[in-house]
Amino acid sequence: QVQLVESGGGLVQAGGSLRLSCAASGRTFSSYAMGWFRQAPGKEREFVAAISGSGSSTPYADSVKGRFTISRDNAKNTLYLQMNSLKPEDTAVYYCAAKVGGTSRYNYWGQGTQVTVSS
Repeated sequence: QVQLVESGGGLVQAGGSLRLSCAASGRTFSSYAMGWFRQAPGKEREFVAAISGSGSSTPYADSVKGRFTISRDNAKNTLYLQMNSLKPEDTAVYYCAAKVGGTSRYNYWGQGTQVTVSS
């Protein structure tokens, strides 16, 4: 069993920055890939970024490429999302997720953290 807890969300002005964290407990953190997703009001959940267990692979959605950086600290069992140059359209609930047990799908999810960007 894996538990994921996000933190770091909040209210920020456009152009500002936030860093989200996702603390993981349970099975060996470095053995599974993780990702960040977001869901804005009235919209479907969308992919933001992902990172392999070693951190060597980090794909991004086009909408955040060059502004967001995903990283992980396997010694601290923590996933991060550094968000710079935030835009009002980045407003959403942000979720971290994990692919545990060799699955191709994200099978563990956090509860989400709200990010609100004011114009």
